Amino acid sequence: MQQKNTIKNPKTPGEPSVKGPQMYDRDRLNDILATEKYLTDGFNVMAREASHRQLYNDAMQILNETHHCTRDIFNLMFQKGWYKLEGEDSQKLQQLQQQFQNYTSQFPYGQPHFQ
Repeated sequence: MQQKNTIKNPKTPGEPSVKGPQMYDRDRLNDILATEKYLTDGFNVMAREASHRQLYNDAMQILNETHHCTRDIFNLMFQKGWYKLEGEDSQKLQQLQQQFQNYTSQFPYGQPHFQ
């Protein structure tokens, strides 16, 4: 089995390797990021189910702002080495792309173009 690549920046100097009960900036940002993700899920449902046009417009504006805030928090955490991504094997990505490209034959309104 091939090992996945980890994509991350180096951690902030001085960060303890063993965490105690105290909260650090990383903990606060992690909590804020989780809250923002929760909010985007809720506003997504609200916008989708809004029965009034102005309510829909307001929900979409808040949803958009919340997504931007979430992205900013993610970027900050990634820059500080507090958030990592797992890289996928290129062969696996090609297999998945082919799998989903085959699904497009089932679309009723034409096929999207994948790069």
